[in-house]
Amino acid sequence: MNKLGFARKEKVQQFMSVTGASEKVAIQTLKTNDWHLEGALEAFYSQDHIKAATEKNRWEGLFKKYKEPNVDMIMADGISNLCNDLQVDPGDIVMLVLSWKMKAENMCEFSKQEFIGGVQSLEIDSLEKFKKKIPVLRSQLKDEDTFRDIYNFTFEWAKEKGQKSLALETGIALWQLLFAELEWPLIDQWCQFIQERHNKPISRDVWCQLLEFAKIIFQK
Repeated sequence: MNKLGFARKEKVQQFMSVTGASEKVAIQTLKTNDWHLEGALEAFYSQDHIKAATEKNRWEGLFKKYKEPNVDMIMADGISNLCNDLQVDPGDIVMLVLSWKMKAENMCEFSKQEFIGGVQSLEIDSLEKFKKKIPVLRSQLKDEDTFRDIYNFTFEWAKEKGQKSLALETGIALWQLLFAELEWPLIDQWCQFIQERHNKPISRDVWCQLLEFAKIIFQK
């Protein structure tokens, strides 16, 4: 920028101030538009809008690929098709992590807002990028605080609509899935105990307290 004259430096500064673009982008865009500030600004925002529109179309395209024919929702069949395309088993815990990332309200379904918001936050606009994000999503389970967030999310996500508790069989299946990640050796005994002695839906308190109990045992 030191090689530029005063007038052009001023235009670069004005361009950067208005758009928030880097100095390199400002100089390149102004050069392309013969150093006409208004033309450069128009070109910049036009390109930005085109990019945004393209990304939106790609997100919409991904959603439409898996949504139900007559409803703006991705349901069990669509999720199964997504898993096939991602080469992931539907029962893989990474799909639970994906649901957490998308802030899904219910198991086995994504609303349009949840799905598009999720792929946008993950910077996914193609199936190939989706595949590359699977190891990243899986690695989230290794962080203790993130695992706790996912574990707590699972209770609300998995319970049936309108219910305060989690169905016993569903809870046991999810405990086995989640605690396999922690390699907690007592999970099978716990599930047997809860089925034989408790034998009723699982409350939020029981769900949350088990993780804390398991951590205490681990520490010993």
